[in-house]
Amino acid sequence: MIKVFVGDDRIKAKQEIVNFLGNDYEVFDGPDLLADGLLNICLGSSLLAEERSVLIQDLSKNKILFEKIPQYLETPHKIAILEQKIDKRSNTYKLLKEKKLIWQFDLKPDVDYGKIFNIFSTAKHNSPKAIEMLEDIKNQEDPIMFFGLLVSSALKDFNAKPGQKKRKF
Repeated sequence: MIKVFVGDDRIKAKQEIVNFLGNDYEVFDGPDLLADGLLNICLGSSLLAEERSVLIQDLSKNKILFEKIPQYLETPHKIAILEQKIDKRSNTYKLLKEKKLIWQFDLKPDVDYGKIFNIFSTAKHNSPKAIEMLEDIKNQEDPIMFFGLLVSSALKDFNAKPGQKKRKF
């Protein structure tokens, strides 16, 4: 079985690869594979196991071998292909997508820091409104990052107004 893992979120992609292959697998660099490299990986055997677990990184950079993937879809081995970007116009991509063999792992879009700072400033004056604003972004933002931004906002406010100044009489 061949599965293709695509996207910028390498951490989640590699976690899913470990779920698919297990912890013990061979790793190959796709651009460095020779003409018969894919054949040896997909149909070759191992002395130690009947089924091989293989990770091939950036195979789409080797266009000739990437186009040959459909020939090996019935491989008896577990093969994961890790790509950062893939040409969605290629016939190979379209076939793999049709057979549901592509797993997409994209990073979340950039955080809108303005919303978070607005929540902090609103919370100082109108806490119910701040709770409503928080509900809007609850599933979009990383909670740890959100907490860090709140703390940094509080520290900036404190440094700007470090308490009441003593008056001289």
